[in-house]
Amino acid sequence: MVPTAHAQILPRNRLLAALPAEDLARLWPQLKRVELPIRAVLYAAEQPITEVYFPETGHASMLACLKDGEAAEVGQIGREGMIGLAVLFGDDRDDLEAMVQNPGTALQMSAAALGEALESIPSLRSVLLRYALAHVREVARTGICNGRHTTSERLARWLLMTHDRTEGGPFPMTQEVLAMMLGVRRAGITVAAGALQRAGLIHYARGHITVTDQPGLEAVACECYGIARRAAERFQERDTGSSPLVCNSASAFQLKTVAD
Repeated sequence: MVPTAHAQILPRNRLLAALPAEDLARLWPQLKRVELPIRAVLYAAEQPITEVYFPETGHASMLACLKDGEAAEVGQIGREGMIGLAVLFGDDRDDLEAMVQNPGTALQMSAAALGEALESIPSLRSVLLRYALAHVREVARTGICNGRHTTSERLARWLLMTHDRTEGGPFPMTQEVLAMMLGVRRAGITVAAGALQRAGLIHYARGHITVTDQPGLEAVACECYGIARRAAERFQERDTGSSPLVCNSASAFQLKTVAD
């Protein structure tokens, strides 16, 4: 069983929640709840990964960065996953950057502790490997989506993905950041977002976006959203039994430990 102090706590992170209770109990002492401030860089490209994160609320963007400082999002990680997947495969760094896109909290553990846990808790390795496969598929889908679909379709897909990870609530976002996430010009975002708002599909004000008509937005989005969502639901059902701005800026933020 989970230790007495945490007996009533079921982790909001779906990977941890999928572990057998006795395995979660063994892992729990290594976990520390931390805040994830918006735009915090959890690890930079090609830099050592010293901690991994199991988000509970909010989500991070995985960014592919170029030498000229440009970047684009190639994947998102929220409470369905773990940030720091390179450690799962025995590497201590990634060529992507992990930046908090929507603030929240996460359960943090050291990369070294995760490495030890992977050897002693087989269920943890199994769950993380299946999630890693799902994440790789999402990244691959993002690649073809960026190359073949219109800005409006891609924006609708991105908003829906973020909407899912924020569980339907408003989320902070500027047109400048949206342009970076999608790798397009800001003018294109202005036109596309304006059309979605006039159609009553989203509400955008004071740097926050709310999806107001999810079915309508799904009708605008490209096929990639539906494919990714069905894949995520299959993974969730199997593992939990439930239904379905500048790169290299890590030094500008500090993670604050949340008191238990």
